[in-house]
This record gives sequence, C-alpha cells and structure tokens, in this order.
Amino acid sequence: MRITRRELLRLGAGAGLLSATGWNPLLAGSDEPILVTVPSSGVKIPAVGLGTVKFRGLVGSAEMDPFRDTLAAFHSGGGQLLDTSPNYGNSEAVLGHLLEGMGLREDVFMATKVDREERDEGIERMEGSFSRLGGPIDLMQVHNLRGTDVQLDTLFKWKDQGKVAHVGITTHRVSQHEDVERYMRTYPLDFVQVNYSLADRAAADRILPLAIDRGVAVLVNRPFGKGDLFAAVKGKDLPDWAADIDCTSWGQVFLKYIIGHPASTLPIPGTSKPHHALDNVAAMYGRLPDSALRAEMERLFDEEMVS
Repeated sequence: MRITRRELLRLGAGAGLLSATGWNPLLAGSDEPILVTVPSSGVKIPAVGLGTVKFRGLVGSAEMDPFRDTLAAFHSGGGQLLDTSPNYGNSEAVLGHLLEGMGLREDVFMATKVDREERDEGIERMEGSFSRLGGPIDLMQVHNLRGTDVQLDTLFKWKDQGKVAHVGITTHRVSQHEDVERYMRTYPLDFVQVNYSLADRAAADRILPLAIDRGVAVLVNRPFGKGDLFAAVKGKDLPDWAADIDCTSWGQVFLKYIIGHPASTLPIPGTSKPHHALDNVAAMYGRLPDSALRAEMERLFDEEMVS
C-alpha cells in the first residue's frame, strides 16, 4: 500500500524527517507523486528511485538499522523502484531480508543486474538474485554491457516465460554510449541505465532522443554528478525560480531537471541516509521545469561549475 503525503504527516518518524529536510508536503499542491510510464509495458513508477550500492553489512545485525530506516522513509514518501546488483557486496541479501521483515517486498519495483560473460554463469548469477531478493524481479539489466548479447538472449526468453517483467542494459561510462545506442537499435529493450545530470549531459545528445524514438525508459545513475553539483552550489541560496517548481533543496532541483526531460527518465540517487531519501522523493511531487527553465538551469550551472 502506498502512503499519501498527507498520511505521512501523521507518522512520527516521517514528521521528524520532514523537519530535517525542510520539505513541506502541502506546498506542491498535490498528494500524488509524478509517475513515469514505461513505454513498452505501460507500467507506471513513481519518478524517483533508490540506489542501494551502500546497503552492505551483517544481515540481522544493528548495521541494518540505517538501511531499514532509509527504506521506510523512501517508501513512506511514495518511492517504489529499488536498484541493486549482486556485485554491490551483499546488497541483494540485505534488501531481501529487510523488505520481507518490513512487509514491503510486494510493494516495490525491483531492479537488479547480471554481470557475467558466459551464459551458464549468467543464469546462475541471476538465479542467485531471485533467491536473495525473495520475490519477483521487475527489471533485470545487463551490467555495464558485460556479456550483453549472451545475457539478453536468456533474458528475452525469460521475459516471454514471465520470469522477468522488463529487460535492460546499463553503463556509467560515456565511452560506452555508442555501444548502448547500438544495442538500443538492435534489441527491443524496455530500459537503459545511463549517467545523466546537470554536470554530465552527454546522454542528452543521442541516448535520450533515441530512447524517445524507440520507446525505452531510462534509469539515471549519478544524478548529482558524483557530488560535483553540490560542490558547485555549496553555500549558495536557491534561486527564486526554485519555488516555481516546488523545490526546497538543491537536491530536488537537480532531480527535477532530470525528471523534466521529455524522455521517460527516472533518477535513482543512491543513499543510506533516511533524511536524504525523503528529500529525494520530495522531488517527485509538484511542478516540473519546462524546456525554457531546464535551459536556464544548464546556463546557471555551467557558470557555477567554472566559477
């Protein structure tokens, strides 16, 4: 069950997080999150996901507490998509354990990855993900284009069998964008995952327009430019236009820039801190920047990055 923002106000923990982030859920004028529609399936997903690369530790120990609190904040704010990988330490095992204990496993859109060259090794790797995550895989992605053709052959067969719902590929390297393009033209992909932010706009040149043309949804990693964006605006007040798109933090501005792109873009900022998770999901409420404001954002941050 997804909780509305007004209901979140009645949650004691949520209220504390709201105070910490400065997010007033009544400002944006809507209790419903912005949804991104997956073009190939019509599935609608709340517009900010959660990257879980830092979710590592001894399952069942006190090390799980901040991860549990982060998942609770993310879910209470309306978040649904979780992105993980078997090469993120034991992130999958951590998520599987926590989600089952919290009763949330059936209320998330689970995305993970396969990172093996050989067919049999890939199948074994993916079967391990099903076991660790303890439920359906909504999106299986070929990680950093490793063994792409071999793994996609398996995945499209599994999709036909209903074993996975969506198929995708990922990279965090601009040097692989040409290969991503080629795979987008060759296969009926449901998702691609690429790096994109105000600090790194290379994907907007060809990947994002092609995603629109091919009907491919886009998960966006490194939405804060590996921290470069926060460094550029450190100590600076939000511009007046931030209120016009219902933003109360720079993080929300950076995420709304991505969500506002005309492609089906869904940023997946990684965090293991509850107040950051809640601040991030606040970006999927209220108004989005139009093309003119997105251009103004680019101009502003180009100036800030070189000043």
